[in-house]
Amino acid sequence: MLLSCCLGGMQPAAAQRDTLFLPVDRLFELGLKHSLQLQADALEENAARIREQGARADRLPDLEVGLRGGFVGQPVVFRRGLSDPYRPDAPDWSQNYVVDFSQPIYRGGKLRHAIRRAGMERSLAALQSETDAADLKLNLLEAYLQLFCLYRQQKVLSRNIEESERRLHDIRRMKEEGLITNNDVLRSEMQLTDDRLALQQAENDIALVSQQLDILLGLDEELLIRPDTALLHRSVVLKSYDYYVEEACAADPTMKRLRVETDIARTDIDLARAALRPEISLYASNTLARPISRTMEDLYNNNWNIGLSVSVPIFSLYKSSHKVRESRLAVSLHRNAEEQEMQRIRVRVRTALLRHREAVQQVEALQLSERQARENYRIMQNRYMNQLAILTDLLDANSVRLDVELQLTEARTRVIYTYHQLLRACGQL
Repeated sequence: MLLSCCLGGMQPAAAQRDTLFLPVDRLFELGLKHSLQLQADALEENAARIREQGARADRLPDLEVGLRGGFVGQPVVFRRGLSDPYRPDAPDWSQNYVVDFSQPIYRGGKLRHAIRRAGMERSLAALQSETDAADLKLNLLEAYLQLFCLYRQQKVLSRNIEESERRLHDIRRMKEEGLITNNDVLRSEMQLTDDRLALQQAENDIALVSQQLDILLGLDEELLIRPDTALLHRSVVLKSYDYYVEEACAADPTMKRLRVETDIARTDIDLARAALRPEISLYASNTLARPISRTMEDLYNNNWNIGLSVSVPIFSLYKSSHKVRESRLAVSLHRNAEEQEMQRIRVRVRTALLRHREAVQQVEALQLSERQARENYRIMQNRYMNQLAILTDLLDANSVRLDVELQLTEARTRVIYTYHQLLRACGQL
């Protein structure tokens, strides 16, 4: 009795906190905006874009400007073998100014394929962001739907506590009239205490799940999230299994990423072949120096040259051939990975589609069970008040009604979640 009175006088902390009504579209918007994982993916995309710009910059000419100055040591000239040394007059300081220019003309396709490969790596980074965004939405939705069940549990338990208090009042009156024993009073008080404890736990769970979402959405941690209950009653028209499989093959981020990785492997073959081809460059140079290196006269000497450089990688003719074969095997390996993913997609789509239909059928069955449980509870309550049934039967009927109502809410949230799982499997989330 003391515990019951204490619980009855407790004011839940959750009831004193501010609440925020949050539609599911706003949930996704805030989640994508404040996700640390997506921020990291954005940094990876920027890095990939910079690497692509660097690959394009390799096509530009190289221009080097050099300046060298230093002390010139005393030269020694031997007139006869290593005998009869002579030390001519020479300047003490030297200067050297150089400008070198080089423009690649042909690198066997290296530059073109390197740019293409960097662009595909940037596409991979973008696809990773797309994958993480879809996974984030599904995780946010799971916590969001959990709030539906918790708020429904809070509402059902609050209503049940009110009914139990009224029933306890009637039972105490009937006990005073000598119609029932004190055992029914004790059983009712124990049941009421359990319901109050369950209500407190549900309110604590609401606060914890809300805090989890608040952190992920960048909100105040003390806010209680109120989900949009209209989401539970939205109707969805399903399409055929083949349609969803076709959409998944075309739009699934994982499938698109595997295709890009296959293209990268094909580009690696081209890069390996490019290493077997000659390289051609245009070069030009101008040098201004003093003293003249041959005569050591303290005079400026300027010379320039321009020409064409051709280099043939002889050693690569047998070294890079192994790289070409390895790259071809990598292409076959990535194609195999695409086929494996295709199989997994068909399984995921079929599973999500069947689970969604199963959840819809469960809702229809539980709606009937809910009406039956309510009617059964009403009958048992009337019979107990007329002393035609025992308290245990009434409490059992009440427990069945409570469980069915909660199961119905869970089934409705499962319909929403399985549908979004289907969208995720098709790459449409």
